[in-house]
Amino acid sequence: MVIMTNRSQKNFYTGAGLDRATIARKQADWLAQRLAAPESRFLAVWRGLFLVASPPQGTPEEASVQPVYLDPASPWWREAATLAPAFLGVEGDVAHFAVDLSGLEEGHPDLLGLGTPTELRTLAHQVDRSTASLLAYVRGLLGWHQRHRFCGVCGTVTEVIEGGHVRRCTNPDCKTLHFPRTDPAVIMLVHDGDRCVMGRQARFGQGMYSTLAGFVEPGESLEEAVAREVMEEAGIQVTDVRYQSSQPWPFPSSLMLGFHARAVTTELKVDLEELEDARWFTREEVREASLRRGPLDGSLRLPPADSIARRLIEDWLEGEV
Repeated sequence: MVIMTNRSQKNFYTGAGLDRATIARKQADWLAQRLAAPESRFLAVWRGLFLVASPPQGTPEEASVQPVYLDPASPWWREAATLAPAFLGVEGDVAHFAVDLSGLEEGHPDLLGLGTPTELRTLAHQVDRSTASLLAYVRGLLGWHQRHRFCGVCGTVTEVIEGGHVRRCTNPDCKTLHFPRTDPAVIMLVHDGDRCVMGRQARFGQGMYSTLAGFVEPGESLEEAVAREVMEEAGIQVTDVRYQSSQPWPFPSSLMLGFHARAVTTELKVDLEELEDARWFTREEVREASLRRGPLDGSLRLPPADSIARRLIEDWLEGEV
């Protein structure tokens, strides 16, 4: 069992609680036994969406929905799967797998009989946190498989081994092993004490501003990436870069590394190719936005509650910086 810090536990998409059985999953016989075990659980995924069963009639409206698990005794889905079930881990004696049914056409009778295909971020707040974390894990792993069917060294088709955690080049002269990749990205709330900087992209919803963020470049430390991205996007120099916590972000394959940083300069020079706008906001303006409910009226909106951006903002509001 993994014991996380209190800071890590607060972030959404963390805390699935599975033992990933890294050593055991290398053993073909062990995996075969788990695949055949009647108690094993097989989570259904279709084209990056999770199949959701409708709650039984009469269920309270606030009851959480449930992602669909396939019947281990029913053989049809094993033939329909686009790759062997991906091993996720064990919880006690129960093994968990993800099954990619993307090969089924939209509207296929077998698909319609399972449930409604639903995007993770729509589903996230309708399930408990451990389930949301499991779904994020699945989305990231299966997304990697979809993008790495061919060897990046020689271009030959790759095969899946070790329960879906490795792809191996089938070219006998290459045999390169490919492992799931996660792209490190820094995300930071820059402040000068009682104000913070937030920016918005054109794709954001009405009135929404968020923390600055960017990918880490080769040969760069996380702290250097924070300083560079803030300078590039907002024209501000920063110091006192402090790590806060991290969050898996499988949209499609990032690990968000959260920081707070103190501004040395305050004049904004916004890169309009990266951002539509960036502004300083007072603590009071941000606090009002955090409490605001109801229809949009053009006022400041904060990023969604499932994002580490929101967590960085709320920690600053609470004085935990």
